[in-house]
Amino acid sequence: MEDMFRFADDLGPFKIIHIYEPSVDLKAVLVVDNIARGPALGGVRMAPDVSTEECFRLARAMTLKNAAADLPHGGGKIVMYGDPRMPQEKKSQMLRALASALRYTEEYIFAPDMGTDEFCMAWIKDEIGRVVGLPCEVGGIPLDEVGATGWGLAHATEVAIQYCDFELKGARVVFQGFGAVGKHTARFLTQRGAILVGVADSQGMVHSPDGLDLDTLIRLKKEGKSVLDYPGGKKLDSNAVITIPCDIWIPAARPDVINESNVHLLNTKLIIEGANIPITEGAEKILYEAGILYVPDFIANAGGVICAASEYKGASRCTAFGSIEEKIRNNTVQVLEAAKTKGVLPREAAVQLAVERIKRAMKYRRWSIFSSGPGFV
Repeated sequence: MEDMFRFADDLGPFKIIHIYEPSVDLKAVLVVDNIARGPALGGVRMAPDVSTEECFRLARAMTLKNAAADLPHGGGKIVMYGDPRMPQEKKSQMLRALASALRYTEEYIFAPDMGTDEFCMAWIKDEIGRVVGLPCEVGGIPLDEVGATGWGLAHATEVAIQYCDFELKGARVVFQGFGAVGKHTARFLTQRGAILVGVADSQGMVHSPDGLDLDTLIRLKKEGKSVLDYPGGKKLDSNAVITIPCDIWIPAARPDVINESNVHLLNTKLIIEGANIPITEGAEKILYEAGILYVPDFIANAGGVICAASEYKGASRCTAFGSIEEKIRNNTVQVLEAAKTKGVLPREAAVQLAVERIKRAMKYRRWSIFSSGPGFV
């Protein structure tokens, strides 16, 4: 218990709940970080190696992301222990049990994340109804299908390019991770003239300085194959993605893929953080000192949660995409301008932007705004 409090500060967490249901092998953790701006909105992440610490950090990232995007929501996150590729029936049972266990935790709204998708959210809707990121057949805007996060990342990239010495057209791009976020971001950027030269997934990576065919890569992933099955290019270990020369490097997978021990291997000019907390703060400082620009995760990858918040209000996909474009472009400019004029790290500028908004909201509301008070459960 005492170890949990090392993550606590004046912003949160508001509540931590551990869920265990042995009949369906369910083990999960919910962290509701801050609800001053409204009920927490954050995804359900499923992987065999998640942890409570990871959940804390991701929940805080959501608090900052939602505040930076000026959404009427706080931040939260769920991590579930398990292989997301398990049989659908078992996965459905686990998610339905999770939803049932949190039926009355009204300060948290479910959303998809790594290892879950719109079908998972439909199961949750069937159980309790408090969810976003649903299939369009049940009134949702399927975030992964339409590429909401990728749409935002593309606009963050367009803005950030203005602070670099190269153009987007002809820029060489490398992706670490090629799930929904990676493939859609690649689609939007190649439509703008960028050249995809490297892609990595959990099995390995493929590299071609002359460019890779995006449609072929997307087809392979849709068939359940790896980028290693790409017909052509040089095949490498997945860790080699860090070393590929490029103009834009986009992490779109797990946390902490870049840290103090490997950041020196990066050979890029610009990093757009597609994943949540993909680079440690120490590594970001090294990047800044080396003159490599980066756009922090909760500024660049907020497209998914902006879309989810729009869906929660009943907005259309067109309205959601317009909101993503406006908010992310404006926030990217604010953060990079502040970093440039004040001589601070982009993350420092981004955190200041978000925390100011959160603390202003906290002045008007008290912690126990819902029937169940703050605490550890």
